[in-house]
Amino acid sequence: MTLRAGVLAVQGDVSEHADAIERAAAAHGETAEVVEIREAGLIPDCDVLLLPGGESTTISRLVQREGIDSEITAHVEAGKPVLATCAGLIVAATDAHDDRVDTLNVLDVTVERNAFGRQKDSFEAPLDVAGLDDPFPAVFIRAPVIDYVGDGAEVLASWDGHPVAVRDGPVVGTSFHPELTEDPRIHDLAFFDSVES
Repeated sequence: MTLRAGVLAVQGDVSEHADAIERAAAAHGETAEVVEIREAGLIPDCDVLLLPGGESTTISRLVQREGIDSEITAHVEAGKPVLATCAGLIVAATDAHDDRVDTLNVLDVTVERNAFGRQKDSFEAPLDVAGLDDPFPAVFIRAPVIDYVGDGAEVLASWDGHPVAVRDGPVVGTSFHPELTEDPRIHDLAFFDSVES
């Protein structure tokens, strides 16, 4: 089976996410066809969708301007998997505590941007993640803090007393950058656990 994986290619680690999706697919004996999303009309044909990091105000503005926002919402409403990382998590949330970010309201959490510190405060941490046997080497770069988790969402991992990975139906959101490791298990958890369940 070939999985059609859309990666929002406005900003962020697009090629790194594409590689991670391809590694996760290969572990299941499948292939992934990665489609870079920069305009409307492509998401309806995607099986899974990835919202990478970058600058959340820029991402939210561009997805609205290009009409991609409604396609992402329809993708989630159809029960198709989404992985939203770092700024992608902020854009997917119900509230970013920042009027400059028009959130998509597809993940029942609120977030505080850059709450783990600036670029110089970046760090890696071994995270215990629900559904994974061994800790995941999570890379935090200007990471947001999830400060509220609604009834519809499940906390998958926490760090320093804060949720940093959550699932809400078909949407998995992380404060960290799973694509910056060689470990594809977060992509596997988001996409293949959902596809196969």
